[in-house]
Amino acid sequence: MIDDDKRAAALAAVEEVRPGMLVGLGTGSTAAFAIERLGALVRDGLEIRAVATSLRTEEAAHAAGIPLIDFADIDSVDLTIDGADEIDGRFFAIKGAGGAMLREKIVAAASRRMIVIADASKRVERIGRARLPVEILPFARAFAATRLAALGARTEIRPGLSDQGNVIIDCFFADMPDPSALAAHLSAIPGVLGHGLFLDEVDCAYIGDGGRVIRLDR
Repeated sequence: MIDDDKRAAALAAVEEVRPGMLVGLGTGSTAAFAIERLGALVRDGLEIRAVATSLRTEEAAHAAGIPLIDFADIDSVDLTIDGADEIDGRFFAIKGAGGAMLREKIVAAASRRMIVIADASKRVERIGRARLPVEILPFARAFAATRLAALGARTEIRPGLSDQGNVIIDCFFADMPDPSALAAHLSAIPGVLGHGLFLDEVDCAYIGDGGRVIRLDR
């Protein structure tokens, strides 16, 4: 049922894609449904180009036949479709369970429009229960972990490295009363390269809920 809701949300969002667009492709299980659908549309003649937010997404897009370009060569994206670990009524989201939040944040910031797709379990009253991933320069691992703990987080270092070769530290907060202040504190820690708080990027959300899709606009 959850996969059905994820797929329904993804299909609804893909309806916003128009010929000639440059599309940002998100990372994760829900975004995978959007990539699958876009691949089918491309095979049917839809002319688009895309940028990928992770190596995993890049592989999926290639397999689906979606033309990719290097994001390093462009400065703006027409539309990005991506999942979320949590999203609330303020359009505040937490992303990064798949470890791609740094590239996802960059692509989202470059996008004229960003759509979040999710099943209803990801819709919350206030974000803050999901783990908040933070990408750290390896050189600053211990220092940054101590600073994160000082902000009230229980921290866990993920095994392996990000696509960029960096450390990811998952932060668990008992409460997150002011996400904007927390985002500022995180960004101010030397060695922090990115985090999973998406507070200004999301323009619209499609939420799959028991066989229907709810559209929410900022």
